[in-house]
Parts: sequence; structure tokens; C-alpha cells
Amino acid sequence: MVDRPILILGGSGQLARALEDAATVPVVRVGRPDFDFDRPDTIAETMARVSPWLVVNAAAYTAVDAAETDAEAAWRANRDGPATLARLCRDADVPLIHVSTDYVFDGTKGAPYLETDPVSPLGVYGASKLAGEQAVLESGARAIVLRTSWVYAPIGKNFVRTMLTVGKTRDRLTVVADQRGCPTVAADLADAILAIAARLRADGWHDRFGGVFHAAGTGETTWHGLAVAVFEEAARHGAKQPEVAPIKTADWPTPVRRPADSRLDCTRLEEVFGVRLPPWRDSLRRTVDTIFAAENG
Repeated sequence: MVDRPILILGGSGQLARALEDAATVPVVRVGRPDFDFDRPDTIAETMARVSPWLVVNAAAYTAVDAAETDAEAAWRANRDGPATLARLCRDADVPLIHVSTDYVFDGTKGAPYLETDPVSPLGVYGASKLAGEQAVLESGARAIVLRTSWVYAPIGKNFVRTMLTVGKTRDRLTVVADQRGCPTVAADLADAILAIAARLRADGWHDRFGGVFHAAGTGETTWHGLAVAVFEEAARHGAKQPEVAPIKTADWPTPVRRPADSRLDCTRLEEVFGVRLPPWRDSLRRTVDTIFAAENG
């Protein structure tokens, strides 16, 4: 098993690339066109070609608003594809780590969500991701579902990079201040997944390893708080600090409602696997440093 790789699904996505970058064991990262949930035959072909000992599914349809008008694509990528993948993992006796989202909740609890709390997605994206979770868990595969939130990285399209770009040309920004959550750096989530993988390789599979776990940055903030923190960290590199004015969600309408409070309680992850993601502010600092180093290097 040691010589067989971990199969990482997600192409050039933030998490898939972070997993490849952080891995100290053999991994194979695949994406379109070689692997595509819209082409089910490629799922089986990839499994047969790579012959992994573990699969990490970081592939998904993540365009929250676009999913409302492109629902079929969202369901294929977030439910149907993972269902097929999980069945193949079951048949091959290969564990599966499937990445999901805080958007399975409606954000009305008023406290951090536990894995056992009722789910109630607000749109097609959240509903399709929830259906994917259920399909994976009901497949009979040895499956771990990791719900995460507010993921960003030094690369790709994400909130932090958008703030840094917009902040270069504007003196004042407005950012929603009544949505609360747990920012998560892709590199930290990748480290957590690889730590779980190491535990699986060392101990083998145990029933307590299966099921849903929450995996997000430690601590909480709002989108407004995150934006302010981004510019504070950027200021250490000589960047200007635009004014960031708080607004309400109602002042920034979107096709799909976002959960107002999707904080995740990650205690179970620590209790079962001994894994806890770093404080979000520390990780933000490291990420902003990485972005500026790349721009200046």
C-alpha cells in the first residue's frame, strides 16, 4: 500500500494544488479533461489507471449563484459524480475523503454547527453538496466527509485575492458584515487531510474514522472582519489600506441567500484524529506574505 499513491481529484483547484504541494508521500492529482464528473467513464478509468490506496475528492461545482441557473451541472458534479466515485472506492476497498461545505446549513442556529445538527441548505449549491454527502455515506465505502468553509489560497479566485486586487485601485470598499464564519486556508485544510491520511495508513481503518467531520480555520469573523484583516496584513508590505465600510446582506443582494452564521465546531476532528487547523488570522498572515512574495519575486 505504501507504494500506491493518493489520488487527488480537483484539477488545478486551490485545495487539490495545496494537497500536491504539501504531500510527502506519492500523490497523483488529476482533473479535466482526464477526469470529469460530467463523463462518468473517466472516473472508472482514473481509478483503474492510478490504483490508489486513498482517494481525496476536492472536485466540485462551487459557483453558488450560477448553480441556480445551471442546476443540472451542479447536481452532476456534486451528487452524481461523487456517488459513482464512492461506489468504485467501495468495490476497490479504497477509503474516500470527500470535501463538502458549510452551505449545507441555513445559518440560523446562532452557534457553531456540530456534525449532528439538522441540515437545511438555502440553494442548489448547498442542496447538491448535501446530496453528495449522503450518496457517499450511503454507498458502503469507507468514507470521511469533511465540511469546510470560506476557503482561500494564494492562487485562484477567492475573497482574499479579490480584496487585494480591488484595494489597489479604490479608497473605499463596502463589505457584508452580518455573515459570520470560519475562514480556511487551503494549505491548512490540505495539511489536515494529509494528517488524516497518515493516520489511516498507520492504523488502518476503524469505524470511528467514518462519517462527517468539520474542518475549518480556528476562530471566527465576518466577511467585513476578514477584509479589514487582509488590508492590515497587506499594509505590512507597503500596500495602502482603503476604508472598509460595513454593510448588511440586504444591501448586497445575490441570487442565492448565504447562511448568516455558518461557523463550524471542529471538536470531533480533533478528538478522533488529533487534528486542529490553525487560528485563521495567523494563516491569513502567512497567505498574504506568500502572495506579496510571489508578486515581488
